[in-house]
Amino acid sequence: MVDLSGRSAIVTGGASGLGRAFAAALAGAGADVTLCDVRDDAAAVAGALPGPGRVQGLVADVSKLEDLQRVVAAAVDVHGGVDLLVNNAGVWARTLLTDPFAKAVADWDAIMNTNLRGLLLLSRLCVPLMIERGRGDIVNMSTYYVLPAKSAGTNSPDTDLYNASKWALNGLTQAWALALAEHDIRVNAIAMGATDTDMLRSLWEGDPPAEFAATWLQPEQIASLLLELLEDGRSGENIGAWIGEPVELGPRKPAHRTITG
Repeated sequence: MVDLSGRSAIVTGGASGLGRAFAAALAGAGADVTLCDVRDDAAAVAGALPGPGRVQGLVADVSKLEDLQRVVAAAVDVHGGVDLLVNNAGVWARTLLTDPFAKAVADWDAIMNTNLRGLLLLSRLCVPLMIERGRGDIVNMSTYYVLPAKSAGTNSPDTDLYNASKWALNGLTQAWALALAEHDIRVNAIAMGATDTDMLRSLWEGDPPAEFAATWLQPEQIASLLLELLEDGRSGENIGAWIGEPVELGPRKPAHRTITG
């Protein structure tokens, strides 16, 4: 198992679901973790996570620069810097090309400010600190929609803005991986299928069809994949995880297929 002792991590959206699983896995591997979330129980969640890594939790909105500056400052003040960043916070909404104009603009702002702008701002705040430390990892949470389809239903027409936000991550992930390679900073994305989280369950008001929910990936599986990725050391890839298939890193892809799969 990867040993992250002495390394400082930030996990956004860390109070529940995938984010909580990531924070727990990183702390379990020895990393000191700063988790943040819009939920007001972020500190309580952090306090309940077992070590050996130390965990602190802050209430923060990733779409607000001042909140992100506060999160990074806390990671530096309490844990000495930033080595790992897991850009997990994200929002989803049902959006249609035929939506009223005002709704479309409001949905664009809400989705892009969290899924893209927040990720950009926090990563830009953390990169200089990683350069100071001599290495680092940035892992962006994406979706299997950006990989070659293995089933129907990807890139649904009623989630056009969410889809667009995740496709945009391809450009950031690949460009940053190339730009930061000289500093030994790796940048990847995990592109997963349906995973059992509050956000996914909200599509059925918290009560999804039992037979469908039984097939979903579990946050702990994706957290284990994250640790495997950090130990491997590759960069610039979308790492896929699909329902019904082993959740594992797999072989490294050739350079021309790192993002497209």
